Amino acid sequence: MASVQQLFSLEGQTALVTGGTRGIGQAMAIALAEAGADILLVQRDESNQSTREEIQKLGRKAEIYTADLASRESVSALVKKVVADGYQIHILLNCGGIQRRHPAHQFPDNDWDEVLNVNLNSVFTLCRDVGAHMLSRDADQYGRRGAIINIASLLSFQGGFTVPAYAASKGGVAQLTKALSNEWASKGINVNGIAPGYIATEMNDALMKDKTRSEQIMARIPAGRWGKPEDFKGPVVFLASRASGYVSGEILTVDGSWMAR
Repeated sequence: MASVQQLFSLEGQTALVTGGTRGIGQAMAIALAEAGADILLVQRDESNQSTREEIQKLGRKAEIYTADLASRESVSALVKKVVADGYQIHILLNCGGIQRRHPAHQFPDNDWDEVLNVNLNSVFTLCRDVGAHMLSRDADQYGRRGAIINIASLLSFQGGFTVPAYAASKGGVAQLTKALSNEWASKGINVNGIAPGYIATEMNDALMKDKTRSEQIMARIPAGRWGKPEDFKGPVVFLASRASGYVSGEILTVDGSWMAR
């Protein structure tokens, strides 16, 4: 029987990560590296080197691949390029996402399209292409071919205010995660999601600066605080590793008990 340390180890594995330049995504990319994985960071450009440098300080390999998650053509070319460079992808972490806020009756088409392209369409394309890559190789000695982790949201379950595109996209991410798990769990690919609660990151800047809304949110979080990016290090390593070998199709809420309220 494997030890707990062996179950959580990602030694010898390579993770493809979107949205890893800041906030939750950065904390999770670094956590995967701390557990032993090499990291391939998908970024719009190479101007932000901070995550790459942090991972390299750990003695792990970190490379940047540029892609525009809003462009289907750009995303569709990505996995082919990574595989052509000789990499095997063992873990896919889809964390890239954007937010646009407007009253629903005034929500512009171009903002709707951009949010759906980045938050849902790119997730599907990468899951499809990485999934096909994982299925094309033999399972390891434990019957595993890989792990896919999609970042969902509390708005996978709730509707929110003035964010219809975001809510629709994150509802889609949760359902896509379950659909892919149903097809791939028996083939050694675990597909799960993480639904962050209210986290103190740049994406929630507008909410944190809105004194009334921020107080309303804080009053509803049983843990009594906004979440922090480092709260996601343990959950992502769990879902990426053999420790979660019999967990698939799950949306793990990391929310300070918000959804239980």
